[in-house]
Amino acid sequence: MTNPRSESGESTSHRYTPELAGDIENRWQRYWRDNGTFNAPNPVGDLADAGAPETPATDIPEKLFVQDMFPYPSGVGLHVGHPLGYIATDVYARFNRMLGRNVLHTLGYDAFGLPAEQYAVQTGTHPRTTTSANIENMERQLGRLGLGHDRRRVIATTDTDFYRWTQW
Repeated sequence: MTNPRSESGESTSHRYTPELAGDIENRWQRYWRDNGTFNAPNPVGDLADAGAPETPATDIPEKLFVQDMFPYPSGVGLHVGHPLGYIATDVYARFNRMLGRNVLHTLGYDAFGLPAEQYAVQTGTHPRTTTSANIENMERQLGRLGLGHDRRRVIATTDTDFYRWTQW
């Protein structure tokens, strides 16, 4: 196999390229997702770890709940201000995980409001359709950042299991 060279004549076979960076990031994100790296352990319920032994109350790590600001999925996607706050809380959550705490770090979407309704009137599209598409796009974009959210616990204020209690 030939060893490609740059314009300056140096070897480029071991250079850090955007393709290599993307490959590394994708592999780690797949590992985190497949191994539940950022999933907060749950002692009971639907999200309980199957087959996990009973932990004595004295051995349960200190709990920490880190909640990001709910983005409003109204536009075509994220703007630079979104990751700014999410990166800070991600660093804080990861630091506390390294200290041994049981960290629940999740995200939600504040999807109700007049902008969604106005957009529905203007386009003739049901708000749930556009809101769902916008949430899907934002999740794709946030996923590229590699943030440590527990994806099992993401909510949207338009989820009936969420808003039925706020309406009650």
